[in-house]
Amino acid sequence: MSTNQTEKDLERQIGIVLRIGVIIAVVVMILGFACYLINDAKTGYFHNQYPRQLAQIVNGSFHFQAGAIMMLGLFLLILTPVLRIVASIYAFTKVKDWRYVGITVAVFIILLVAMFIGQH
Repeated sequence: MSTNQTEKDLERQIGIVLRIGVIIAVVVMILGFACYLINDAKTGYFHNQYPRQLAQIVNGSFHFQAGAIMMLGLFLLILTPVLRIVASIYAFTKVKDWRYVGITVAVFIILLVAMFIGQH
């Protein structure tokens, strides 16, 4: 198989990862919104607030709290581009394009640092 064909296959697989991630996120958000409507427009939290920490989101989702489920959908939607970066690192490694592996790893590190800083 030629390098061009391999690159196209990898790009197609990365596109599939992105589509699946968005579809899952949207389905989770719709389920959360349905729970919200079923529970008389209540998020399941005091003063109709939403959980802000990942542990609260996961715990609330297991207890079918509408606010937590909707936040889980948003979290999954935000996570989708991060998965694209990870998939790109794999793809560039597979085709041995070390320059882009380095650039993509640097972007991934910057993203992780930004998420860590934003958390505090």
